[in-house]
Formats: sequence, structure tokens, C-alpha cells
Amino acid sequence: MSLLVDSLKDRMLFAIPKKGRLFEKCIELLAGADVKFNRQHRLDVALVQNLPIALVFLPAADIPRFVALGNVSLGITGQDMIAESGHEPAIEQILPLGFGKCALQVQVPVSGHIQSVEALAGSRVATSFEVLGGRYFKEIDEKVQASAEGKGRPSTTIEYVGGSVEAACALGMADGIVDLVESGDTMRAAGLHAIATLMTSEAVLITPSQAHPSLTPELAHIIPLLKARFAGVLAAKRYVLVNYNVHEDNLHEATVITPGRRAATVSKLESGEGWLAVSAMVERKKMAETMDRLSETGAEDILILALDNCRV
Repeated sequence: MSLLVDSLKDRMLFAIPKKGRLFEKCIELLAGADVKFNRQHRLDVALVQNLPIALVFLPAADIPRFVALGNVSLGITGQDMIAESGHEPAIEQILPLGFGKCALQVQVPVSGHIQSVEALAGSRVATSFEVLGGRYFKEIDEKVQASAEGKGRPSTTIEYVGGSVEAACALGMADGIVDLVESGDTMRAAGLHAIATLMTSEAVLITPSQAHPSLTPELAHIIPLLKARFAGVLAAKRYVLVNYNVHEDNLHEATVITPGRRAATVSKLESGEGWLAVSAMVERKKMAETMDRLSETGAEDILILALDNCRV
């Protein structure tokens, strides 16, 4: 990595997950922010064409370490990966990205005799999150062993499994697991259910808590620039623009429905007769309900316009 940094001194390094659940979302985010690049097949470095940035494609689990050490100035990864890395104090989370949402949970067989974390303590737990799983069950072990019933009980054994953790119980390798859960379908298919949640997680934009010397003053402005662009893309996904005409007698009722981010934009129609044109941002998930309610107020010519990007 040091050789890479030296060869790209005129560019800020930005770490992107190279595969998995976060990769596709990151590519969409970069496209929405007008970050243009061509990635050659099987190469893990891509030069951005319209900004002094070099994208470095890394495993999501490795990104927190590279950011914390200052090898890269910006990165996208999951909060679970940051917590597991042990580098949280050296990392600043500057923007939650709203995708990659999941929960790190303790799961056990639905039909098994173990149905609580206290009952699981002292048994075998399979996970790819050794740090978080080990820390969690250390606390559970201390609590159980301090009780009269738990005296002499052995400590929980944490078994590392790199993938397909949900199969560990069925294969007799573990009595429970600690793993990420998104929809829960995979766990249900494996006959498992959650008995505890260690943390919830989503993808975040991160930077070192202390800027690395490689981040020159000429490059430092790129971080707030990309943060603003990404925030605009996320807002555009959340909101749509509604335009409609309404008579001034019904304006107050209509703008209660569409108050906008700060206020609705209202202008008179040239035709006069008390008709007004109104424009406001509304949440995408509420747009159908909003149109229904506007129609009930007497609003006409109601249009919903999608947003590609914005600054709000």
C-alpha cells in the first residue's frame, strides 16, 4: 500500500468494497455523484477521470484498518466491520449511507433446547466476528459464572468460520452462531432464529480521525465535496418533487400536505382567477398518498418528478 500511495501522490485514495453486498450500492452512489472512472478487468485500482481521486477496491473488512492507519483518506464499509476491526477510535464516520442495513445477532436452532444467551454460555459458538462475538460472550460468561447456578461452568468457545456460518449448527460444529442478518430468510431456511442482537449496522462513509500527511491541502477539499455529493444522491433517492395547481382558497390546506423541506414554492398563474402553482419536495414513499390528499383539496395538474441529485 505504501508503494501505491507514493505512486499516486497527486490523487486522494478512496477505498471501495471490491465485492459483496456493498459493492453494487457503492457503484450506484459513485455514478449518482458523477464520479467517473474505468476499472480495468481484475485491477483493484481505478483512476477517476474528473476528480483527483484513485479508487482502491479492497475487501470491506480490510477498509477500516487502511483508513485508520491513514493509508487511504476515505472509505466506505459497514459499521459492523469498523467495530470488528478494533480501530473505531482512529476512524470518523462522516455520513451514514442508508444501505447495507443489517443486524449482528446470536442465532440458535428453533427446535433446540438452548433458547437464551445465558443457556448458550459455555457452549460452542461459530462466527466470522471473533472480536465482537468474543467480547459479547465474555460478558455473558462473567455474568453467568457469577451466579450460584453458573459456578464452575466453562467459558464459551468461539469458533471462527469464514463463510456459511448458518450451516455450523446443522453440521454439528456449534450450538449457536453470531452472524449478520438482513432479511432473516437464510437463517429461517437453516432452522435458526435470533435470541439476541449485538448491534445494528449500515454502510458509512469514513475518514481517519487524524488526517494522514499524504492528504495534501490541494486534496483535502475532496472529502467535504464527496460528502456533499453523496448526501445529495441519498436525498434524491428519498424525495421527489411534486408540482400542482391549486386555487388560493385551498392553498393553506394543500401546503399543510406539502410543506416542503423549508417551505413550498408558490407563484401565481398568468391566467389569474386566483389559481396558484405550487412546488415542494415530498418523501418518495408517501407520494401516492400525497397525490390522493391533494386531489381531495381541489388541486389539479398534479405532477411527480424524480430527482437525480440535489443539495438540501
